Amino acid sequence: MFRNYLKIAFRNLWNNKAFSIINIIGLSIGLSASFVIGAIIYYDLTFDKFHPDGKRIYRVTTDFKTPEAEFHNRGVAVPLGKALKEGVTGIELTSTFFSAYAQKARSKDADKVFRNPRNQIYTDKEYFQIFSYEWLAGAPEVALSNPNEVVLTDRRAGRYFPGMHPQEIMGKTVLYNDSVPVRVVGVVSNFKDQSDFIFQEFLSLKTAHSFGQKNLIDNDEWNSTNSGSQVFVRLVDNNALGNVQRHLDRLSKENEDDGMHDRGETRNFHLQPLSDIHLNSDYMVFDQSEYRGSKTVLKNLTFVALFLLLLGCINFINLNTAQATKRSKEIGIRKTLGSSRKRLVFQFLGETFLLTGAAAIVSLFLSSRLLLLFNEFIPPGLNLGLFSSPIIVGCIILLLGVITLLSGFYPALVLSHFKPVSVLKNQGLPGTGKSTLRKYLTVFQFVIAQIFVVATILVGKQLNFLMNKDMGFKTEAIAYMGTWNDPDLNKRLNFAEELKSFQLISQVSLGWNPPASSNMRTADISYTNKGRDILTSVQLLFGDLNYRELFDIKLLAGRERLNDTIKEYVINETYSKMLGFEHPWEAIGESLRMDNELNPIVGVMEDFNQGSLRFGIRPMALVGDMYRNDFSLFEIVHFSLLGSSENWPTIIAEVEEKWKTVYPEMDFEFRFMDDTIKKFYEQERRASMLLKWSAGLAILISCLGLLGLVIHTTERRTKEIGIRKVLGATLAQLNLLLCKEFLVLIGIAFVIAAPIAWWGLDYWLQGFAYKTVLSWWVFFLGGITMLFIAMAIISIRTIAAANTDPVKSLRTE
Repeated sequence: MFRNYLKIAFRNLWNNKAFSIINIIGLSIGLSASFVIGAIIYYDLTFDKFHPDGKRIYRVTTDFKTPEAEFHNRGVAVPLGKALKEGVTGIELTSTFFSAYAQKARSKDADKVFRNPRNQIYTDKEYFQIFSYEWLAGAPEVALSNPNEVVLTDRRAGRYFPGMHPQEIMGKTVLYNDSVPVRVVGVVSNFKDQSDFIFQEFLSLKTAHSFGQKNLIDNDEWNSTNSGSQVFVRLVDNNALGNVQRHLDRLSKENEDDGMHDRGETRNFHLQPLSDIHLNSDYMVFDQSEYRGSKTVLKNLTFVALFLLLLGCINFINLNTAQATKRSKEIGIRKTLGSSRKRLVFQFLGETFLLTGAAAIVSLFLSSRLLLLFNEFIPPGLNLGLFSSPIIVGCIILLLGVITLLSGFYPALVLSHFKPVSVLKNQGLPGTGKSTLRKYLTVFQFVIAQIFVVATILVGKQLNFLMNKDMGFKTEAIAYMGTWNDPDLNKRLNFAEELKSFQLISQVSLGWNPPASSNMRTADISYTNKGRDILTSVQLLFGDLNYRELFDIKLLAGRERLNDTIKEYVINETYSKMLGFEHPWEAIGESLRMDNELNPIVGVMEDFNQGSLRFGIRPMALVGDMYRNDFSLFEIVHFSLLGSSENWPTIIAEVEEKWKTVYPEMDFEFRFMDDTIKKFYEQERRASMLLKWSAGLAILISCLGLLGLVIHTTERRTKEIGIRKVLGATLAQLNLLLCKEFLVLIGIAFVIAAPIAWWGLDYWLQGFAYKTVLSWWVFFLGGITMLFIAMAIISIRTIAAANTDPVKSLRTE
C-alpha cells in the first residue's frame, strides 16, 4: 500500500510540474533562510557555555542615567573591585582585570620581535579559578601573585617559544618594549569551544607598575569609569543574587558624586550574567573583530526566517486547495473503493513531505548562496560544516515535520472531505467554497511583502540622511593615525612637523581623538553661579592650536587658547547654555573648577555632533595637553589632504614612508574621518541590507504563489476566455478581467500594511535624535513597486491565456 501511495504521489507531482516547482522553490527559499539563520542563532547561543559554574558567573557593569539619555559601560570604577574582594555575603570569588597594551614582545628562543601583540590583560589568580582553563604547565593557585609574571595560552606560547614543550617554557622570559622582562609562570590551553574571552597573555596586576601604568590599577577615584576595567564575580549560588545586587546599589549610593543628584543623574552597578555577555550590545565584548553578536539582530533574523517560511507554506495551501477540483474524481473513486479519510489524509501528507524533502535538498544548495548574501551577519567561525552537528540535524528534521503538518494538513483535510456521490456526479465540486481562505492568505502574503518593501525604502532613506547630514565640522579629506604605544612626545611633535612640509597636506594637528568618536574622555566640571554649584559631566576634546582650524569648528565668541598646554577652556554652545548663559559671549572670562583647580573659559565654539546621530549634542570643552606634566594625551596625528582623491594614495604612501623612519617597529594604521562616521551606522547599514534581501525574497515567494493562482484561474476559465474573445473582447479587456481580482487583493494588502509599517517605522525612528521625515511618498513608492511587480507577474500568464486560439479554448473541457 505504501508503495502504491508513493507511486501516486510521484505521478501527481509530475503531472503538475508547474505547481510542484512553485511549491518547491517557495519552500526551499524559506527553508534555506531558516537553516542559515538557525545556524547563526545556534552559533551565537553556544558562547561560553562550557564553564562548569557558568550560571553563577557575573560581570559587574555600570549604568548611567541622565535627564537626556541612558548610557552603559562594561567597565566599573577601579575601587569597586577592591571593595568586593574585601568580602560580600553571597560572593564566592572576585576577579579584576584591565586591558593591557605592549608595543612589542621578544623572546630569545624565537629570535624575533612581535609587534603590537594583542589580547593582553593584567589580572589576578582568581581569574583562573572563575574561568575554566586547562593548565598545561604551572599552578593556578600561585600564578600571577608577584610582579612581572605572565601566563600564556598554548597558541601564544608557541609563537614566543616555538617547538618547546609547555613545561620547558616555565621560567622563560618575555621582554616587553625592550625594557620590561616578564617571567612565564604558566601555560594554559586555548578554549576549544566558542568564547568571548579571547585573551592570550595574562600579566599579573603588579606588572602594570613596570609598564608605567600604576594609576590604572591603583586608581581610587569612584567617579571614573574605564571600559578596560573589568570585575567578574562567582556567586555562592543564584539565591544570593538579590543580596549582592543590593550591596552593589549601596556601594553606588555611598560613593555617588555630590552633584549627581542635583543634575538628575544616577549611576548603578549591574550584575550581568555570563550568558548575556555575547549578545548584549549595551556592554559589548572584548573581541574587536567586525562581527558583533546582538539580541536585536537575532530577533530580526528570526522574524525574517519565520515570515519566509510562512509565505512558502501559504503558497502550498493556496495552490493545493485551488487544485482540489482536479483530484476530486480520484478521491471519489478511492472512497467508493473503500479508502478511509484517515488514509487519504496520510497520503496527502506524504505528498507534502515529498515536496518538503525536495525543497530541503534544494535549500541545502541555496544555503551556501545565502551564507554569502547574509555575510554581514555571519560569524567568522560559522560555515556549512556546522550543519553536520547532531543538534542542527535534529532541528532540521523537526522543522521539516512541522512544515509538512503546517503546509499539508489543511489541504489534506479539504481534499479528503469530498463526498463520493457528489463528486462523481460533478455536483458541488469541492474547492469552490475555499476561495475566501485563499484570498485571506494571499492578502497576508502581500501585507508582509509590502511591509518589507516600505521598511527597506524608509531605512535606506534614514541611512542616507545620517550619512549626508552635516556633522557641524569638516569630515572630508581628513585622515588620522595613532601612536599610542610610543610614550615619546618629541617623536610625535617632530613627525607632525615633518608632515607639514608635504605638498598635498594642507594642515596638521596633534591631539587625541577626532571631534566625533566612539571613545571619549569625560570629566565632572563645576561652575558656581550665584552661590549655586552647577556640576556637569563634560566631554573633553584634546587638541593643539591647529585642531579647531583643521576640523573647521567655528568660534562663536572669545579667542583660541594661548598655547598647547595652558589650562583654558573653549566650550561648546550647549554647555554654555547649560551654565545659564543666554548668549555665547556672556561665558567668556568665567571660571570652571576641575580637579580642585579654577581655570577660565576663553572661547565658545559652535555645536557639532560628537558621535552617532542617534544621540543629541552633549556638553563639551576643547582643551590642550593639560596633563602633560604627568602624561601626554597628544597621541594622534590629524592631517587634511589637498587635491583629488585619486592622488591621495600617493601622499599616504609618502606618509607611511616617513612613519617607518620615525616608528620602524610600529605598524602603519590610519583612518579617514569619513570612514569613522560610517562606522557609527554599522547597525543601520546591516539592517538596511537585511531588509533588502528579506523584501526581495518575500516578493519572490509571494509572486510565485500569485503566479500559481493565476495559472489555476486561467486554466479554469479557458472556455470563458475563448467565448469572450469570439464575442470581440480585446487583449487589454481580457487582461484586466483576469487581473482585476488579484489587483484588488494587493490593494487591500496595501491598505492593511501601510498603518502597520507606519507604526513600526515611527517607533524605530524615535531612537534617533536626528531623523528623516516619514514621508507619504515612501508608502506610495512601496505600494506602486509592489503593484508593478505583481502586475508584471500576472500579465505574463493572463496575456498568454488571452492570446490562445479561441477554437482551441472552446474545445477545452
